Amino acid sequence: MSTIIEGLKYSETHEWVKVEDSLAIIGVTDYAQKEMGDITYVDMPDVDDEVACEEEFGALESVKASSDLFCPVSGTVTERNDALEDAPEMVNQDPYGNWIIKVQMSDPSELDKLMDAAAYKDFIGE
Repeated sequence: MSTIIEGLKYSETHEWVKVEDSLAIIGVTDYAQKEMGDITYVDMPDVDDEVACEEEFGALESVKASSDLFCPVSGTVTERNDALEDAPEMVNQDPYGNWIIKVQMSDPSELDKLMDAAAYKDFIGE
């Protein structure tokens, strides 16, 4: 069974969002990392890049597959987790502790389209 954290928002493409004021901290869910297997590379945008809701912003590569990452909100990347470049397996070890990017949201109302923990649990069938 996958870990699902209360208080986060979840997308249908298995990204999670932690909201701190107008900042969105974004990573991938425990369910997603389990499906991927051992993650070998994390592709991330650069700081100051613009990202758009439901648009691709990077990718995860694993021994099994490559999977695109889709941004749950629009805005400007304020920070990226550079530690993942040297240790992408940190996503497998703690998917909620190892975020991928932080985004200054341009339209916080986009969060309304995301699922809460209970809805995400139903969505993945657990």
